[in-house]
Amino acid sequence: MGPLVVLAYSGGLDTSAIVPWLGERYGARVLCFAADVGQGAGELHGLVEKAKRSGAVDCVVEDLREEFARDFVFPALKAGAVYARTYLLGTALARPLTAARQVAAARAAGAQALAHGCTGKGNDQVRFELTYAALAPDLQVIAPWREWSFRGREDLIAYVHQQGIPIQVTLEQPYSTDRNLWHCSHEGGILEDPSQEAPEDIFVMTGDPTAAPDAPAVVQIGFEAGVPVSVDTVPMGPVELLETLNEIAGEHGVGRADVVEDRLVGMKSRGVYETPGGTVLHAAHRELEQLVLDRRTLRLKDELALQYADLVYDGRWWTPEREALDALVDATQQTVTGTVRLKLYKGSVTVAGRESPYALYQPSFATFGKDNVYNQQDAEGFIRLYGLSIRIAAGLEAARQSEVGAAAD
Repeated sequence: MGPLVVLAYSGGLDTSAIVPWLGERYGARVLCFAADVGQGAGELHGLVEKAKRSGAVDCVVEDLREEFARDFVFPALKAGAVYARTYLLGTALARPLTAARQVAAARAAGAQALAHGCTGKGNDQVRFELTYAALAPDLQVIAPWREWSFRGREDLIAYVHQQGIPIQVTLEQPYSTDRNLWHCSHEGGILEDPSQEAPEDIFVMTGDPTAAPDAPAVVQIGFEAGVPVSVDTVPMGPVELLETLNEIAGEHGVGRADVVEDRLVGMKSRGVYETPGGTVLHAAHRELEQLVLDRRTLRLKDELALQYADLVYDGRWWTPEREALDALVDATQQTVTGTVRLKLYKGSVTVAGRESPYALYQPSFATFGKDNVYNQQDAEGFIRLYGLSIRIAAGLEAARQSEVGAAAD
């Protein structure tokens, strides 16, 4: 009897080919593991039967939507993590959770190896394998894309057809998509030419902004300690909240991003992302922070956001580094409580109002009208001290110029 291998399985082109290939190459028995992170019933429907038809002994499907939103998406939101200036890390956030639960399934089944369908060019191979290294360093790792003789998607399509495995990908539509509760990504095909606009028919979570409703939608989001907890004053759990915002923002064409990004392995790639609810949440969270955090803490948060984004993108989730960053981020979020109103209109998001019991903005100090709390004469002494180094430098330069002029005479 061959080794038992647990495969991270989606039912897409790559993993559909891997199931029979593992049997041919290793004589392996394959247990498929699929994580429900909100990709939708359509993608998950019939997945167990498809895996078995491909030759798997079974397929475990685990609902991880709540954990994904609560323990992965919301911490990244609190950190303000954005990669390559616009990518909200939807795929990158799902991988450490999927891989961790795959490891748990392997432990429960007594498996000897773990396998994934990530290519040798991409970031996901790192995200999966760093999770394996942290949680199951004793298990063998099989990465078929780094071993088999198939050279591209065309070869895989031919192979799975030969195996009699039904797939949706064709040579005419060779797009690779990855959807979850937070976003949907699109790669491949015409998208590999960054000079070409993404075709409208690839989008699944957002409507065409030019065809969006002519009347804007105003949505109010409530936060507690940096975590979104309500929409339009209605308390919601993480999954319901994201689904609600995805629907509202998607209808108004909000959340599209066309990104040429730097992959971890060194090359640039182009991805088109849809993150409707996430785009709204990031905008609301930033505005609330701007209201309640002081200037130096905001600067620190901006620096942490870049570090956190790199950490997530590079697959370093299961590390002391991430735990330390989470602790620091949480310390900045204690007063990030309040509500933000946003106006959604034909792909755009603008602020319509914000309030918090911890607001540092005080009209009595900021007003241009008459006030009794600020003595404007105090500014004179402040400016003299604030500009002291500038005046000293200017004075020394003037003295040097005077000496040069005297010497010339």
